[in-house]
Amino acid sequence: MGLLTILKKMKQKEKEVRLLMLGLDNAGKTTILKKFNGEDINTISPTLGFNIKTLEHRGFKLNVWDVGGQRSLRSYWRNYFECTDGLIWVVDSADRMRLQDCKQELHSLLLEERLAGSTLLVFANKQDLPGSLSSEDIRKTLDLDNIKSHHWRILPCSAVTGENLLDGVDWIIDDIASRIFTMD
Repeated sequence: MGLLTILKKMKQKEKEVRLLMLGLDNAGKTTILKKFNGEDINTISPTLGFNIKTLEHRGFKLNVWDVGGQRSLRSYWRNYFECTDGLIWVVDSADRMRLQDCKQELHSLLLEERLAGSTLLVFANKQDLPGSLSSEDIRKTLDLDNIKSHHWRILPCSAVTGENLLDGVDWIIDDIASRIFTMD
């Protein structure tokens, strides 16, 4: 029995998933996490470090790491890569000015060895705002179709209304579970 098999069996017993939520500042990462967890989203301030939430969902224990996205904090992102099963990349669909910066940061993340094999969910957030780009426009701008190193999906969402948050989390859990958890 190989090490990978042993690790898979250990993970199976726990059904524990580590999700890393990243994106530029003001993309809505903390709001998404709070909304998904049923918390009040009316008083949210910029994340100047990280938040960790442990949630139970569909029999899985989700450890979600929400890390601040200010330029000064991005060099610290690598401190959170270890043992990441899934990456949730949050995009502010209404912030057209920073989409190239967003693309550059995402593509450099995907080159990180410690994130190799992790599932990627891109939330095209703020769909409730007028003038926000569609998820199809975001897909093209971020050049997602050229990502061959990770399983990925993009979903339009709104952290304020909760639109598609559940669908996104369900998808990332299903994708991770199909890779990591063995069915004994």
